[in-house]
Amino acid sequence: MRIGIMGGTFDPIHYGHLRCAEEVREGLGLDKVLIVPTAVTPHKPEEAITPALARLEMVRLAISGNPGFEASDMEIKRGGRSFTIDTVRELAGTGTELTLIIGNDSFNEINTWCDYETLITLVNLVVVARPDYPPKKPGEALPVALARNFWYDADSECYRNTWGGTLTYAATTLFGVSSTEIRRRAGQGASLRYLTPDPVIDYIIKEGLYK
Repeated sequence: MRIGIMGGTFDPIHYGHLRCAEEVREGLGLDKVLIVPTAVTPHKPEEAITPALARLEMVRLAISGNPGFEASDMEIKRGGRSFTIDTVRELAGTGTELTLIIGNDSFNEINTWCDYETLITLVNLVVVARPDYPPKKPGEALPVALARNFWYDADSECYRNTWGGTLTYAATTLFGVSSTEIRRRAGQGASLRYLTPDPVIDYIIKEGLYK
């Protein structure tokens, strides 16, 4: 099995997340993409995000009907601050090839992630474009000693590394939509249509989120 991992707060999930995951799944021939909401993100105060179970339910509603996606509650069940390395270690060794999907804003700062030196040896990396964040190459984002393990393979149009993995820059469709904007609009009672799937909108309204 070739499994993609897309983690995040997903507060709420929106079409930008979904289309990115679908294009990576299709482009790389992944069997499935796990969409993994964080329990508590290391980079945001806990009180600033919607409760984890509500964010998980919105993910489930958003991906219903797509057999290529699966909502995972593994970080929520684990509790505490969610570190990608812990999720990858939990999935590693199960006979699956793991591909971590991250935005180039995150990759640009990957050296701030918990145990990133080990993380990059356990997964393939797919770096997807984010507006206003010029992507960094491995030699710019990683310390010199780690960057030396990567080289560009023109035939496969990706970087390869000494651990047998790859690093691919994926030109997915850019959507001018953000979770921040959805929360702002919800708080104002403005329309959310065409920003996130209708079942997610219905859930936001029913639960009175972002008021």
